[in-house]
Amino acid sequence: MSSGQVTIRNIKSLDDMRSCVALQKDVWNFSDAELVPLRMFVVAEKIGGQVIGGFHDEQLVAFAFAIPGYRNGRSYLHSHMLAVRDSFRNTGLGQRMKWFQREEALNRGIDLIEWTFDPLEIKNSYLNIEKLGAIARRYNVNQYGITASPLQGGLPTDRLVAEWWLNSERVLTLLEAGSRPRFTAAKSIQVPAKIYEWKAAPASRALAQEVQNRNRAEFEQAFRNGLAVMGYDRDSAGGGRFLLGSWHDSQEF
Repeated sequence: MSSGQVTIRNIKSLDDMRSCVALQKDVWNFSDAELVPLRMFVVAEKIGGQVIGGFHDEQLVAFAFAIPGYRNGRSYLHSHMLAVRDSFRNTGLGQRMKWFQREEALNRGIDLIEWTFDPLEIKNSYLNIEKLGAIARRYNVNQYGITASPLQGGLPTDRLVAEWWLNSERVLTLLEAGSRPRFTAAKSIQVPAKIYEWKAAPASRALAQEVQNRNRAEFEQAFRNGLAVMGYDRDSAGGGRFLLGSWHDSQEF
């Protein structure tokens, strides 16, 4: 499937929101108790959040769900979920959904969107840092507890917090030049390509846990030292590498 065949728009109807509830179960295989219910989609749309859908032949194939947040005197959006149906993955649709979120937020005077992501997920980390221009300087340990999703492989739900400063020099440069600004990396943190294989098999899950524990300690120390994730490399074997440097943009939070 092609991302260009998908129409992206704000979601208002209950039927479309019901489709969002169903799609999250297809994507993450959550138990019913772990699903974001219909009522939360309705509330988010009513109170200034975002419920955005990607539609192919009027069928929902992707959605983005965000709720309003407020901290340290600043309003922002917390993007809680981005789901893409399996047949539309690796088409650039997820990236299009995020850029739509940005434009919708800017139209309302909001210049920051945050979300959390699994630092063991290589493709998603690359998208967030390199393709969107987000940074990360906070690490949440086991944020959601142990979940039923097989994607987590039974590991603690450790998450990096992505900060997407929508009008920052970093993001504007990426939009204009197609790549983020260069910076000097002071530290790197590795994620081996075999992490997915290790998480999937109970016999090797301890190896994945070792990587998570090691990287958790490295991130926490780096953030205490004032560093931020500002780049992400992928090697020929499929492994990933976070690149950390000093965040010098004017926005601080």
